[in-house]
Amino acid sequence: MAMMRYDPLNTLRQLQTDLDRIFSAGSQGMLGTPSENGESASNWMPAVDIAEDDKAYHVHVDLPGVDAENIDVAMDNGMLTIKGYREDNKSEDGPNWKRVERVRGTFFRRFTLPENVDADNIQARCRNGVLEVAVPKREEQPGKRIKVEQAS
Repeated sequence: MAMMRYDPLNTLRQLQTDLDRIFSAGSQGMLGTPSENGESASNWMPAVDIAEDDKAYHVHVDLPGVDAENIDVAMDNGMLTIKGYREDNKSEDGPNWKRVERVRGTFFRRFTLPENVDADNIQARCRNGVLEVAVPKREEQPGKRIKVEQAS
């Protein structure tokens, strides 16, 4: 039998997650309609840092032990979606394991980005267990001036 880490706040976090699903738009809610955000089907949510500079948004996702071919990054309708899975390690099922804390299975994160992103030039790479996604900004076009003519 593997020992599991005790987290006294786990029940409170689970309650918060359930309430978020009930009251969020497009969630399972009380009617039992399928979830559109995908979080109900995920086993874990990786930690994410998002930074912004003049040229791009930079998303860093902690994914230790996840192979790059098991990660899917997509941009659709202003939503950046990062999903994938960390494979089960069957060797951890034996009697020699005393503690298992690393979560396995599917993960899913989704972020709404501003309209000024250049979706065609998004780049993603996985290095040292961190997924780095660079979402470049489009160059802002200056507003067009329209001459107002005097009516005769």
